[in-house]
Amino acid sequence: MSDRHILTAVAWPYANGPRHIGHVSGFGVPSDVFSRYHRMVGDRVLMVSGTDEHGTPITVAADAEGVSPREIADRNNRVIIGDLQSLGLSYDLFTRTTTGNHAAISQEIFLGLLKNGYVFPRTTLGAISPSTGRTLPDRYIEGTCPICGYDGARGDQCDNCGNQLDPVDLINPRSRINGETPKFVEEEHYFLDLPAFTRSLGDWLDSRKGWRPNVLNFAKNLLTDLKPRSYTRDIDWGVPVPLEGWRDRPDKRIYVWFDAVVGYLSASIEWARRSGDDDAWRQWWQTPDASAYYFMGKDNIVFHAEIWPAQLLGYNGEGDKGGTPGSLGRLNLPTEVVSSEFLTMEGRKFSSSRQVVIYVRDFLARYDADALRYFIAAAGPESQDTDFTWAEFLRRNNDELVAGWGNLVNRTVSMAAKNVGAVPTPGELTDADRALLDATSGAFGPVGELLSRNRQKAAAAEAMRVVGEANKYLSDQAPWKLKEDPARRDTVLHTALQAVSDCNALLTPFLPHSAQKVHELLGGTGVWSPAPRIEEVTDLDDGSPYPIITGDHSGGQAVWASRPLPSGTPLSPPTPVFKKLDESIVEEELRRLEGEE
Repeated sequence: MSDRHILTAVAWPYANGPRHIGHVSGFGVPSDVFSRYHRMVGDRVLMVSGTDEHGTPITVAADAEGVSPREIADRNNRVIIGDLQSLGLSYDLFTRTTTGNHAAISQEIFLGLLKNGYVFPRTTLGAISPSTGRTLPDRYIEGTCPICGYDGARGDQCDNCGNQLDPVDLINPRSRINGETPKFVEEEHYFLDLPAFTRSLGDWLDSRKGWRPNVLNFAKNLLTDLKPRSYTRDIDWGVPVPLEGWRDRPDKRIYVWFDAVVGYLSASIEWARRSGDDDAWRQWWQTPDASAYYFMGKDNIVFHAEIWPAQLLGYNGEGDKGGTPGSLGRLNLPTEVVSSEFLTMEGRKFSSSRQVVIYVRDFLARYDADALRYFIAAAGPESQDTDFTWAEFLRRNNDELVAGWGNLVNRTVSMAAKNVGAVPTPGELTDADRALLDATSGAFGPVGELLSRNRQKAAAAEAMRVVGEANKYLSDQAPWKLKEDPARRDTVLHTALQAVSDCNALLTPFLPHSAQKVHELLGGTGVWSPAPRIEEVTDLDDGSPYPIITGDHSGGQAVWASRPLPSGTPLSPPTPVFKKLDESIVEEELRRLEGEE
């Protein structure tokens, strides 16, 4: 076991409905591949997240159905948890923002910022809906950007030019909920003094090395126009403001975006409390050499490369005004913000409202989880927008997983099981044998180096290149033609099986479900690739029930290396590892998509 502590902080999916494959291509699969790799190296990984359950969208959905916001959150929390667990995302804790623990930590961060002078009260103009009287969140107001003229800018930010905005600045503002023109009224709120972090945020960003250029450049550009951001909102669904005269008010809450990012810390603390060691979280948040990697889509860069670091700097007393750490102590800032670009679908933006979407649960009802994970890792939007097409999904599944990797596993294990019934004992190795073993054992270095830098597409390509070398070796050596030379046949089969074992380890972070199957086909026992599980728990503070994702993910620790495959290990005829898909699925899925629009 390594002494390195690595926090994998995964973006919190909003609990207003099920997640689609575009969502999990940004926050889900990349974070899990990263975490599984580091666990295999032997690092101490803490992977946390949960459902983000406060804010106006959930109250709007609740009003439409005539139920409480908590009912909407409870229902969608369970749907999302089922989807993410089925995809094999190995959270140490996937929780929610409606816990007593989360409210307490969110309030502590607010009070620490207030104490250090980074949060201040101000009267401002807020947008409300004329028809309902409710506050309209910045992101629920659209209009024309006053800076670049883009028609479609949101009330908090223009995605075209990247500038921060206020709803009142928009030209021709309109509500995204019902299209009406918002009414602006005076309100008293607390604001985060973002301009007071200009120097400290700039110094921190200048110290970041190895970030994806799009993320770092976007974050640095934000520094040119920092403005105070409202820390509170007029809404009755959220974390109460912990101040005299505000705490019991039904119409004032901490802004959902500010409490959501605190979730990385509150989830870590909840995990520690559930582990039996209340202070265990400190190893990831306060150890100087601990690392923290935050995974999300590019639309969340501003909150993870600017807002959350500012909250942490302010709480630590390390903003431009100075100060002292709050009662939790000094907290580590992100090591890297790992942001993916967007995944489109058949040339169109994902849109639940327009039904240009395929939800994770619907996808997994028809196709294997590892097939989706592989597509995202090998062809996903790592550094540029990427289009998901059914034709490309079919090709990668059939050509790369089935005909490439799956074929290598099946024919190698089949021949060994048929001719020997076990892993054969090898004889003297030839240059060809040694070359293959050198290639597979030598791949752990470059593939691991790429995974450590979150270059997952290149890592998957390198692993599959080695699979190709093993397939070529098997075809060149043709052990099926060596019936009259059983010693040579057994040497070839042992070499090929060792290559399969190596390749399975290399592919485990990407393909955890099939990796466990291959481990067992090679005669392995026990857990090779740990799977997450859903547990029913009760709130540590108020006793209310809810589900979490958790698991014992230590089964694959310190196995990122070639491990000798013991001769004599019994083998049985294998079943196919992957399912070949019929070409008709392309037309079927396209008809389904067109029929839903």
